[in-house]
Amino acid sequence: MKNIDFTNVNITGGFWYNRQEINAKTTAQAIYDKFSETGRFDALKHDWTNGMPNKPHIFWDSDIAKWIEGVAYILEKNDMPDLEEICDNAIDLIEKNQADDGYFNSYFQVVEKDKRFTNRDWHELYCLGHLIEAALAYKHATGKDKLLNCCLRYVDLVYRIFLVEDSAAFHTPGHEEIELALVKLWHETHDARHLELAKHFIDKRGVQKEVPEDYWCNDAYFQSHLPVREQKTAEGHSVRAVYLYSGMADIAFETGDKTLLDACKVLLDDIIEHKLYITGGIGQSSVGEAFTVPFDLPNSTAYTETCAGIGLIYFASRMQKFFVDSRYGDLIERILYNGLISGVSLDGRAFFYENPLEILHAERERNVSVPRQNPRFPATRRSEVFSCSCCPPNFLRLIASLGNYICSVDDDNIYLHQYISSSIKVDDEILLSQKTDYPNNGRVEIIVKNAKNKTINLRIPAYTKNNYSVLVDGGKDTEEVENGYHSIKCKSDLTMIILDFDVTPKLNFSSPDVWGNANTVAVTAGPVVYCAESIDNVENLHSLYIPENFEYSLSTDEELDVPTIQINGKISVKSFDGLYGQSRKFEDALIRLIPYYAFANREECDMLIWLNIL
Repeated sequence: MKNIDFTNVNITGGFWYNRQEINAKTTAQAIYDKFSETGRFDALKHDWTNGMPNKPHIFWDSDIAKWIEGVAYILEKNDMPDLEEICDNAIDLIEKNQADDGYFNSYFQVVEKDKRFTNRDWHELYCLGHLIEAALAYKHATGKDKLLNCCLRYVDLVYRIFLVEDSAAFHTPGHEEIELALVKLWHETHDARHLELAKHFIDKRGVQKEVPEDYWCNDAYFQSHLPVREQKTAEGHSVRAVYLYSGMADIAFETGDKTLLDACKVLLDDIIEHKLYITGGIGQSSVGEAFTVPFDLPNSTAYTETCAGIGLIYFASRMQKFFVDSRYGDLIERILYNGLISGVSLDGRAFFYENPLEILHAERERNVSVPRQNPRFPATRRSEVFSCSCCPPNFLRLIASLGNYICSVDDDNIYLHQYISSSIKVDDEILLSQKTDYPNNGRVEIIVKNAKNKTINLRIPAYTKNNYSVLVDGGKDTEEVENGYHSIKCKSDLTMIILDFDVTPKLNFSSPDVWGNANTVAVTAGPVVYCAESIDNVENLHSLYIPENFEYSLSTDEELDVPTIQINGKISVKSFDGLYGQSRKFEDALIRLIPYYAFANREECDMLIWLNIL
């Protein structure tokens, strides 16, 4: 199965059109302003010396690269000469300061010149991977290949060092990413060495120990505890993991390596079945930004890095090319509408690195006698920039290329995975358009032209529990759902389809194995997870209860411009003296919920997704 490239997709209205507009017109410039202010772009000049502010960092080049890549995707659809000029100037500096042998790194060429390729964990190959992706995107958008030529020289050096000489102090990247980038590069160059190098980094991973015994973390942190084909559970740093798995899936797709594909399937199953938050977030712990054990899904300390959600989208979209299985589209949808866009403020200017599922300020201040011993909690407010600012430009590039995840094709089938108002050029003849106010409304109008005798396969989201309807050319269609897709054979050159999903509010229960969510429920409407903020409710959100058979009303928050759900619930009130008693009392309470993605856009307050069930 082949995913339709976003360059053949125009998002034409609705939920995602508005977010792409903010992304292009606000977010790109906002990220640049902060990156410039903190010295990231100046670092490309390679003129920093001791005593100067803004000392370069080992992974700043990757921040710049992701920003250039995101801008390149924006330039595919928009004429924005100011952003293009910034990219050109940055690329000029990269070309100017690239070493004679092809090496480029704004830290190691300036700060520690004798430390090239001496520490696996210092992100050199990671930075190169992102530069490759940026170079390919920028060439495609503008026709300019200066950055690509720089990357080709650098890749030649890496090939020589790692495959010919074996002269580096390590054998595989500490932070995976270059693997998937090299596969993209191979598609552009058709140079067999590029695919060989990607495969080498994957095949060698976990074969020999690369983490010293006295190092601060172990091999599992780097997904190096076993050869990749033997790994059965998602371990370690969550972003590194899903970037690795994406690269593995790429190699499996290009080479037909079933052993790699089998490993990918097992690893994604482990994530979905044991380590996934209802928001689509992954990486439960701030310690190592890592996966932990099955069913350990704490809410107030959830790490769930924005980059990890993005990486999981990459992984799921690759697996979607192998299997007709709606679980992958469901997963992408869950992340898109929840744990991804919670990572940016509604105005597009500030960002979350972590995306907690609960904020309880009192919990954060419990160790009043020894404040330094307070546990590590995620931030409660978004920031315009971080010292480790990987998430903002990652968000930028994902939203700008969102069209990549909507539609796929094979010889006789068209698969519609995401319901987004759009026009899609499936091939030279077939055109598909969607018109919808999804997810606020469950109605999707689809028109397919010039697809006679093709089969249109529509993903039926798991949340519907098959409570949906399909009209084809005005008549009700009753085809069976197979692997989560409803199939329609086009009988003419014009096919008109109306899908209608039930997106009314529903209660969601955790598996009993998720001990942290016992006796609680989360409210969703369609794919959107809702939460309560204390600014709209009572100070103690844990005193609120939702009846299993609840009544509700819908409205819009005018300040946030988002839908809201008002539930006729209960509040637990004190009915005895002291801390403990043998009775309880409830009073009526109106519980007001907003989409999780909109939390923390007003004054600072408590927030809760998992509410008590009555």
